[in-house]
Amino acid sequence: MRDAVRRAVFLDRDGVINRAIVRNGRPYPPANLTELEIPTGVPETLRELKAAGFMLLGVTNQPDVARGTQRQAVVEAINAALLVALPLHEILVCYHDDQDGCQCRKPLPGLLLQAAAKYTIDLSSSFMVGDRWRDVEAGHRAGCMTVLIEQAYLEARSSPPHCRVRSLPEGGAWILSQSKSREGVS
Repeated sequence: MRDAVRRAVFLDRDGVINRAIVRNGRPYPPANLTELEIPTGVPETLRELKAAGFMLLGVTNQPDVARGTQRQAVVEAINAALLVALPLHEILVCYHDDQDGCQCRKPLPGLLLQAAAKYTIDLSSSFMVGDRWRDVEAGHRAGCMTVLIEQAYLEARSSPPHCRVRSLPEGGAWILSQSKSREGVS
């Protein structure tokens, strides 16, 4: 008997489900658990998306581990705290840097494709939510609808998202409206 196909919301970690530390216009992950902060409305939004039938998966680049400026144990402790605080199914992590050439580092879609294979996810019925061009591009390459949470970062944006919002609660509302309109079309 074949497993039912699922739909998912893929969520970048830093800048989406937890606050990024912004220095000189550039986002950085929290350096430790003390710096971890979940923005207002994130837990409620994730509960609404889960109640609507979406599998919720974190997908995050953590290249500071490859660069030697962060320990993998700290990244895992932050992820564990997020998994306790939020209704996420799993957080998938790429620990590589660009020069490593791996397929899991966003903007490549490897993390999304791995999750789709593991959990029987229909990527065309799924969404990627991020705060940087790499997230949007990974979502496009995987065949997902994309949501960009606008942040005041000083970086180029090369891939236009399907939707631009100012917060995850806004993005969640858009995903739910898209989901309902697609269900009405079936």
